[in-house]
Amino acid sequence: MFEKLIIQKTLRVPASTGAAGDGTAVARQLDAALLDVGFAASRAVLDHIGGLAPGPAIDLAATVVAAVRELVGDHVQHNAYFVGFPHDVPDTIEFWVQRLRAAVLAGGSAATEEQLLALLGSGLVSLLELPGYGTYQHTYDELLAAHDTFLAAAGDRLTVLHLGETAEREAERLYVKLAAITAPLGPADLAVLGELAVACADGPQPLAVPVRENRAVLNGVRLVLGRPLVAVDTTTDVLRLACHVSGGDASLAVPTRFRAFPRRERRVLLAALDAVVGANPAKLGDVARFAEPWKRLGERLHPHEYPQWPHAHEVFTVARGERRVTGIAGRAEAAIRAGAIAPAASVLTAAPGLLLRNADRLLRQASAADRAAVVDAVTGVLGSASGRVLCSLREHVANRLTPAPTRMFANRSRRAWVGPDTRPTLPGELVAQLSDRLDAEITARLPEPAHPLLVDPAVLGVALPLSGKAAEGGFAVLPRGSRAPVSGEVLRFFMYWRQKRRRTDYDLSVLLLDEEFHTAGQVSWTNYHHDGMVHSGDITDARDGATEFIDVPLTVGGAFVVPQVYIYAGESFEEVAESMFGYQTRTRDQGGPPFDARTVRARSQLRGQGRIALPMVFARDGDGWQAVWLHLYLHGRPAFNRVEGNTYTTADRVRALVEREYLTMSYLVDRWRTRAPVALWTGEPPAGPVTYVGIDAPEGLPEGSDVYTLDRLTELLPA
Repeated sequence: MFEKLIIQKTLRVPASTGAAGDGTAVARQLDAALLDVGFAASRAVLDHIGGLAPGPAIDLAATVVAAVRELVGDHVQHNAYFVGFPHDVPDTIEFWVQRLRAAVLAGGSAATEEQLLALLGSGLVSLLELPGYGTYQHTYDELLAAHDTFLAAAGDRLTVLHLGETAEREAERLYVKLAAITAPLGPADLAVLGELAVACADGPQPLAVPVRENRAVLNGVRLVLGRPLVAVDTTTDVLRLACHVSGGDASLAVPTRFRAFPRRERRVLLAALDAVVGANPAKLGDVARFAEPWKRLGERLHPHEYPQWPHAHEVFTVARGERRVTGIAGRAEAAIRAGAIAPAASVLTAAPGLLLRNADRLLRQASAADRAAVVDAVTGVLGSASGRVLCSLREHVANRLTPAPTRMFANRSRRAWVGPDTRPTLPGELVAQLSDRLDAEITARLPEPAHPLLVDPAVLGVALPLSGKAAEGGFAVLPRGSRAPVSGEVLRFFMYWRQKRRRTDYDLSVLLLDEEFHTAGQVSWTNYHHDGMVHSGDITDARDGATEFIDVPLTVGGAFVVPQVYIYAGESFEEVAESMFGYQTRTRDQGGPPFDARTVRARSQLRGQGRIALPMVFARDGDGWQAVWLHLYLHGRPAFNRVEGNTYTTADRVRALVEREYLTMSYLVDRWRTRAPVALWTGEPPAGPVTYVGIDAPEGLPEGSDVYTLDRLTELLPA
């Protein structure tokens, strides 16, 4: 049941347990079918399918093809409004005049200028409601017939699929990996973790679950199945669990409407609360932060019915304000307000993560005499903080030497806003001191490679995956701030959506910025052409799915190309049945229909909160270009969002992100050089086993090699 998911998450094909036989013909057909969508089966995969009976071989091959087609967005038909796109796209004004003429055609004759003027003078004319506008005027088959055959090129993508173990074993491996991951998961991966936790409830379990939201998902399954809870060591863990099993947000960022809990579940939750507070009454200090959710939960748990758990009663007493308990954060805040910075740092040493997250604030406000005490406090807790927090602080201090023109904030839902950066910079010697101490601690905590490191240069620009919430799901999607070189002659953006209940109009647009982040032009449904860029035409209804494209020649003027998706009307990104964004790279003479899976370099989902999506930006890099991942959403208006109304807000966010220095895999590789041999992958297979780190795994690595690709990079973060 998880075969397709495993292929899409790991690019590993689960081994079939079907009967043996001669599936050679199926293997050959699979090889050809995969090449048509930019994939290749490894020799091990082809040999495995070739050794199966025809029935199991066909079942596995069909699953593989369906999984990879969906992964790159080839499972739907990508039609274009203008059948000849990118050729034969009219001038925007010319096109609207054509639509106006069509609106007043009478008796088969052409509309005269007088008829057009009469129509325009009759009152308000909605261009979007003109006959033939916004709906396909041809079928998908007619689109294919209007285009030449696609010509493959040497630079087209070819992603290798490798053979895995059985589906059950691969599901267990994926479950343990997601549960034990050290960075928060995005919503899609949390849902996958929940499904796997049910299927793997009786199998191997992770030794530790560091991320508390993951604990809530696992304990939600255990609560329903009647299993003992694991790793509940704070009152907030119980609140997260209650939110999750109620269908709410385990991160507690969004209010949850709690469901009714059966008596058995109420006992489990209250007993867990009682054990936490009984073991450490100071844990009550976390309750006031979430007082309202606790009060609502108390109405569902009926703690007064269970006098055997008196410590659980205290939680709700504090939530109702009948008892005041000041936690570590509260005591530290009181000290800061009193100007006692060194004592505040001392208080926070009891919560290392909280101290490191407040280090910048403490250092800014500390006097010269207190600054040394703050640095000592920070240094003293480095060994107790998580590796993810250490890396976050290391990235932060690297950006505090010079003032930023704007400061961008992005929440867990990837909603972004900017404001002026009024913080004074940190002294250079202080930044150097903190950086050196962080580097030493991070280096000491890196996992020990079993073999010499072999690193694909393409992975060096990938930002460290410190949070899965800063990225979308999809194919070849990189964390926010990651940079990847762009090849080819033309960028082709594509955006597909399918509405669920009501008419929904999404608009793909491109904003062009110069070196100073000033607007240098745009292409959208209001402007089909600019400096060689061309739009495929506006679709305003997607009941059967719709796609819009924009071609951008890499000779375009300007320094930044910013693709965007605007909700003009209808359902949000979270409401629609399906939505995606991606980009292809092509040569000018490849021909073919607008969408070809072999040229897809990345495809991401669009599932964020907001009415405007900024998936990525393309930045000029010397004589070439780089793709920089943004994964941002803007609030926008309830309807009628357009690129013309968001040029300044978009430019501010793009500038804040591209000028920020992100910690990348290059940083970790440099740390490893002091501990193990490191070589760069050149395409030549090594003589012996290696620890390979790259975007995806090549063929030909020696037996016994450890392979870390995009789906496993979090495992390389310091513990």
